[in-house]
Amino acid sequence: MADEKKKVLYHLSISPHIRARHSTTSIMGEVLLALMPAALFSVFYFGIRVLLVIGVCMASSVLAEWIWQKCTKQPVTIQDLSACVTGLLLAMNLPASIPLWMAAIGSVFAIIIVKQLFGGIGQNFMNPALTARCFMLVAWSSAMTNFTVQGVSTATPLTLIQTGGELPSLADCFLGTISGSLGETSALLLLLGGLYLCLRGIIDWTLPAVYIAVVFILSYCFGRDGLYEIMSGGLMLGAFFMATDYTTSPMTRKGRIIMGIGCGLITALIRSFGGYPEGVSFSILLMNICVPLIDRVTMPKIYGEVKSK
Repeated sequence: MADEKKKVLYHLSISPHIRARHSTTSIMGEVLLALMPAALFSVFYFGIRVLLVIGVCMASSVLAEWIWQKCTKQPVTIQDLSACVTGLLLAMNLPASIPLWMAAIGSVFAIIIVKQLFGGIGQNFMNPALTARCFMLVAWSSAMTNFTVQGVSTATPLTLIQTGGELPSLADCFLGTISGSLGETSALLLLLGGLYLCLRGIIDWTLPAVYIAVVFILSYCFGRDGLYEIMSGGLMLGAFFMATDYTTSPMTRKGRIIMGIGCGLITALIRSFGGYPEGVSFSILLMNICVPLIDRVTMPKIYGEVKSK
């Protein structure tokens, strides 16, 4: 027939119909873009070997996710860039001198043990990169605390505070010309990356702002220099890029305030009274465990809901 009717396929679903301007891929792409200035600065400051550390972490993360999903006959989702973000975040938590095979094992641990065994993206209850960092810190403590700048081993500012060594200036900490992991250097570039994510609507500013403010205030209360504390260590990286992880952070603003206070308190206590100079990783992971309870307490009640006896 000349006038054949064209078949039109309609997709029907019940309300509510939600249209989001961000997809998982676009969100992860924005995070990678926000981390790029600090990552490139670490290459400039620590040397070309940093490219190998970053490349191994990202490649191992993507490959581990692809192999796992193929072996378990799941849809392959490496195109959503979440594995790339995990790999880059783990690399930013490692020293430039880390053996590459350790970086690869840490990346596989983050993807398989922390993420995929719990159901994949959106199902893990702790941040994969931070959990892998803590695993590596326990397994290879010497390699994880060997911080070198141009081949010379140097102590981080937080270690110097504990040992009483000569501290670098605040300007050095802010600009990034200090020792530490790849993401413990330029507070300026990490802050700019975090502000970019806030302005783009990728993360809510509440949690990182409360986290940083609590560390700043409590550090002075505990007899330390609050401004120095927020410029040193992994606070900027943790506050903007890991504490704000969608899966492991509270869903409500009130919950994010509670988590920010908890992270800041634990970080300040570990730094001031603990035997380990840094406390960001442990504080975020401990608060990750509390997130289900925080959500339960802070989630608004559904209108008309009747409490069960």
